[in-house]
Amino acid sequence: MNAKHILVIRLSAMGDVAMTVPVLQQLLQQYPEIKLTVLTQKHFIPLFEPLERTDVIAADIKGKHKGITGLFKLFSDLKKQYKFDAVADLHNVLRSKFLRSVFWLSGFSVAKINKGRKEKKELTRKKNKTLHQLKTTFERYVEVFTSLNLPIKLDSTKQIFKKQSLPPDAAALFAPGKKNICIVPFAKHREKLYPVDKMKAAIQQFLQQSHLKIFLLGGGQKEIELLNQWEKELPGIVNLAGKFSFKDELSIISNMDAMISMDSANMHLASLFGVPVISVWGATHPFLGFYGWNQSIDNAVQIDLYCRPCSVFGNKPCYRGDHACMEQLEEKLIVDRLVQVNNSK
Repeated sequence: MNAKHILVIRLSAMGDVAMTVPVLQQLLQQYPEIKLTVLTQKHFIPLFEPLERTDVIAADIKGKHKGITGLFKLFSDLKKQYKFDAVADLHNVLRSKFLRSVFWLSGFSVAKINKGRKEKKELTRKKNKTLHQLKTTFERYVEVFTSLNLPIKLDSTKQIFKKQSLPPDAAALFAPGKKNICIVPFAKHREKLYPVDKMKAAIQQFLQQSHLKIFLLGGGQKEIELLNQWEKELPGIVNLAGKFSFKDELSIISNMDAMISMDSANMHLASLFGVPVISVWGATHPFLGFYGWNQSIDNAVQIDLYCRPCSVFGNKPCYRGDHACMEQLEEKLIVDRLVQVNNSK
């Protein structure tokens, strides 16, 4: 099959959606006859705007596309408006399975991601762990297109997007001659979150280095309130949370000299622009395949414990009950790593 127009499905989560971008970009570069339509959520559309020959459709999964009736309407609309040759399901959840199935029943070629659940379970079990590098999510996405007879030679050293122009309101905040550092101290799950008091202590050490300009990012009302509080308590830092659109935040991130984040979506957003990310790892592990695009493994800050990793996504409670993977991780490891990254640039 020589697919010309492919429907690509990846509805969530933000980090996994961002990880599709390097693969799609290289697919388009290696197959100039290909056109893509990406089905995702409205909030993620800016991630795909720089890609050539790519349309983006927003799935309203909480509104008109909710439930089986809504998904069938979405399928009908897509089938009427577009002439797809194939469907690449990069998500493989109930919604995408339904869509994939009805397209298949209608005669379309389809392929789905193999998430490697068995080997991930072996890597996170309590006893007899087999600690080794699994396939990356990028490689798993490539396999989907290979199934559609579109193999991709993935060059993981390529920077995906260029630095973008800063929004006027943000440009004035950047300090000429200084290293601009973005710190995103939050994660969706407790087991992936570095203790906020320890991160605050690390930030206080950064503020003692006159060549650094510290910015904070986060989302959600509680996070914004905490970052606003830090901004008041720690003169010299700038809280960007809640002040810019997602599209503008991407432009801001692209202008950073480095980022400090958890194992979170922000690591993947910064990676698209070639920004070095010092990532802090607790219950999860880079070996599970969710590490940032073209990021040095040396920048993964973590400690070795017999219990790590204990979770694929960080959504399982710490069975030890003490969150040792984060509590025992010294701020100095983060501070020293940033120094090394800055010195290498």
